[in-house]
Amino acid sequence: MTISNHALARTVAEGLLSVGAVSLSPDDPFTWASGMHSPIYCDNRVTLSDPAVRSLIAGGLATLAAENFPQADVVAGTATAGIAHAALAADRLGKPMVYVRSAPKDHGKGNQIEGRLAAGSTVVMVEDLISTGGSVLDAAAAVEREGGRVLGVLAIFCYELEKGRQNFEKAGLPLYTLSNYPTLVEVAASSGAISAAQQAALSTWSSDPQAWSEAH
Repeated sequence: MTISNHALARTVAEGLLSVGAVSLSPDDPFTWASGMHSPIYCDNRVTLSDPAVRSLIAGGLATLAAENFPQADVVAGTATAGIAHAALAADRLGKPMVYVRSAPKDHGKGNQIEGRLAAGSTVVMVEDLISTGGSVLDAAAAVEREGGRVLGVLAIFCYELEKGRQNFEKAGLPLYTLSNYPTLVEVAASSGAISAAQQAALSTWSSDPQAWSEAH
């Protein structure tokens, strides 16, 4: 899990906070679909409604792709949240784009990958949010089954969970993100959005989310 530009990471974090794509609430935790209690909730779809933040993300993802995967033939977005961001980045790069469904369609041709993916194509995956990485790694496996060769993964934001790090290491795929949880907490603290006590509570979450959930 790598951030190649820390100034950009802070700018992206500021953008995510400013449009409400990421919310922090250590004193009144959110409940995720899994039932786990968390001090953070992220919905990067919100960024599509803000032209400035949307453009910042599109440019950032395109730059990450050009710098780290210049040999990529195709940009692939994960359904559904990664689709728009992949399309915007692919447009800036002048490259073809496809998207990967979570499962094959149960009608028509039964496609799981929508768009044209020629056998042997090198692919960079685009996801909006990385927690454990399961969804995008499943999508990458689908691309490989269809004859593509996945070079790596790009994402807007990463929670920096140990489980995610392990999953990407096991898959042998590099991950580059525009921003991450530690940077966002730092930005929130420096702007006065959270107190020092709240920053301390937030800093312990990503090291052991399950323990944090049980304690809150």
